[in-house]
Amino acid sequence: MPVAAIAYALISAALFGASTPLAKMLLGELPPLALAGLLYLGSGVGLLAWIALRPAANRAVLARSEWPWLGAAIVTGGVIAPGLLVRSDGATASLLLNLEAALTAAIAWIAFRENVDRRVLIGMLAIVAGGVVLSWEQVPRAGGVAGPLLIAGACLGWALDNNFTRRVSGGDAATIACLKGLIAGAVNLALASAQGAVLPRAGAIAAAALVGFFGYGISLALFIVALRGLGTARTSAYFSIAPFFGAAVALAVLGEQATALFWVAATLMALGVWLHVTERHEHRHVHGPLEHAHVHVHDEHHQHEHDIAWDGGEPHSHLHRHSRLVHSHPHYPDLHHRHEH
Repeated sequence: MPVAAIAYALISAALFGASTPLAKMLLGELPPLALAGLLYLGSGVGLLAWIALRPAANRAVLARSEWPWLGAAIVTGGVIAPGLLVRSDGATASLLLNLEAALTAAIAWIAFRENVDRRVLIGMLAIVAGGVVLSWEQVPRAGGVAGPLLIAGACLGWALDNNFTRRVSGGDAATIACLKGLIAGAVNLALASAQGAVLPRAGAIAAAALVGFFGYGISLALFIVALRGLGTARTSAYFSIAPFFGAAVALAVLGEQATALFWVAATLMALGVWLHVTERHEHRHVHGPLEHAHVHVHDEHHQHEHDIAWDGGEPHSHLHRHSRLVHSHPHYPDLHHRHEH
């Protein structure tokens, strides 16, 4: 069981979920789209500062073939999805945004052929059901289908973003998250400006940027690291419990009251997480020849020669080649297990 990857996914969900009630406290001074732009920009600028300060060693560089995937992720998740969401009436957002997890998993399973079995599917359904229950009290009173369709389109954009990001998850997570934050932030602020939004006082901007750095920037970087070890569908399932963390913070910080639906949602999400954590997938499988770069140690899958000077330190990152390997062991759809079943 990839304990570290699961922990990264859950911490990512906790940070993002906690940012929701904190961002809600800023809505009095900022229109929603301008707030989203500042949250994204805060994540991008904060990560940019971190990248500038940290050592450059062991930073995995994206291959030329991976940049189109990253570009597609930024366009679908950082440009198209926010653009669709802002054109909706917002009444159906709380409930329908749960579609993102379901669409992410469906695309991963159908289009990218990630492995799924009955246990994982039931776990995913339980977590999504928990999200639906948690948002049920805000069920829409919308009078048409335009709003729901726009939100569904935004969810599809973010679902594609998640799957495209998995294709580049072997790269430097901070750099990927930084680029997505800077571009998505600029796009959201541009949309807000087009609607006549005016930036608030410096204190509100700083608060939004700080929340964005932790709730969007660090959260996304951890999400990308989790993608390496778990694949898209499973990482998205763990991340889908973010609304529970948000509701828990709202109870503690905003003084909101826990309802029966909160505990029903908590039970469903806990069941889904347990089903995923206790998954065991093992069979004889083939690793085809592969060349890529990512941070690694010299485990069973990394018995390669070095074309660079190496002092023996681990983990490290460099372009390396995998030879064909046939074996059997428990595994998840990580960077090295994207085989057919």
